[in-house]
Amino acid sequence: MFDNLSDRLQGVFKKLRGHAKLTDDNIADALREVRIALLEADVNFRVVKRFVNRISERAVGADVLRSLTPGQQVIKIVHQELIELMGARAEPLTRSKTPPTIYMLVGLQGSGKTTSCGKLAFMIRKDNRKTLLVAADIYRPAAIDQLKTLGRQIGVEVFAPGAEFDPVDICRDAVEKAGREGFDTVILDTAGRLHIDTALMDELKNIKRAVSPDEILLVADAMTGQDAVNIATTFDSDLDISGVILTKLDGDARGGAALSIKSVTGKPVKLVGMGEKLNPLEPFHPDRMASRILGMGDMLSLIEKAEREISEEDRMKMQKKLLDNSFNLEDFKKQITQIQRLGSLEQVMSMIPGMGKVTKMQGMMPSEKDIRHVVAIIDSMTPEERRNPKIISTGRRRRIARGSGTELMDVNRLLKQFEQTRKMMKNIKKVGKQKKLGLGKGMFFQ
Repeated sequence: MFDNLSDRLQGVFKKLRGHAKLTDDNIADALREVRIALLEADVNFRVVKRFVNRISERAVGADVLRSLTPGQQVIKIVHQELIELMGARAEPLTRSKTPPTIYMLVGLQGSGKTTSCGKLAFMIRKDNRKTLLVAADIYRPAAIDQLKTLGRQIGVEVFAPGAEFDPVDICRDAVEKAGREGFDTVILDTAGRLHIDTALMDELKNIKRAVSPDEILLVADAMTGQDAVNIATTFDSDLDISGVILTKLDGDARGGAALSIKSVTGKPVKLVGMGEKLNPLEPFHPDRMASRILGMGDMLSLIEKAEREISEEDRMKMQKKLLDNSFNLEDFKKQITQIQRLGSLEQVMSMIPGMGKVTKMQGMMPSEKDIRHVVAIIDSMTPEERRNPKIISTGRRRRIARGSGTELMDVNRLLKQFEQTRKMMKNIKKVGKQKKLGLGKGMFFQ
């Protein structure tokens, strides 16, 4: 996510930090590179001009030029201005005081609108809100079936009278049903087109008039850059949208849409979608995103993800197994599965300050293929072998390699790494006991 922009900006700041003292020329050169980096990231050129001018005004001040760490001062200013550019603070979804709350999702075909409806319902369901999904896109083949499938997967009811009904009537009837049957939330999946046209906008305006939604959320594909910003501008002028859901943000190496939308339209990015899997949408935090762009990580989001995806009970069980040395290969596989629920390894590492860059440079990041091999190897073991790896002889290792479609050396490597992990945890436990007895001081303070 934003890899290209992040690499360019970090390169600029590395040069700045190399100067013990900054001059106006140093800052001008750096800002020229920042401008180029943002334009290459497909950020709106007017936004870039305003952004660079604001940094220039602040960076040439006496406080920066006379600072003991001028490079760090400039980075701090860029960080603050990036946060302002993307909206200053996270904007939560509106919730109606009198249920049901109505969210109307709009957008072009291919932006991920129907999937976003499912992800939004999944996110809301975790707050124990009774949600109704509404299939009001009667034009796109399989849109209704897609929403029904998503509803089944997440356990949310779908209101879908059929393609022969008028979309405005479908939405009005759905809201009436929600009121009668005690639904907290209604999510309308409206029709999209391959391009914006009068018929599409007229239908959306009619739905808006009929049900008075609490939020009109534009679903835009982050990877389309300035096209997403232009689409947001048009939808906003016709419908007065309340915010934007940016999809496919994890695949956006540039970042133009995320950095431009708020500044151009005045409407915030409220939620972001990551990946194709049915994970909940995530709130968009400008401060955290700015930190990630500048290589400072995003530990808060990582912790929140872990708390959301891995239960307290599972965390405590795993901690106990690690400390009492009963951690086995079944637990190892479970841990891999839990980490995968947080996103790709590259995504997870990028949230840890400094780690994304280091792991990339040193080639430390295991690929998804490597992880699949590890899971296949463990799956090819018997339950007894997974619980007690010491019984895995050379003959058994060959059988496991054949069964998992890997080489003998892959099995050997996994078992060696697993044993090293167990030894490390044993040492940590030993050190913990010594510290309690007052014996560990010399190990840390020699």
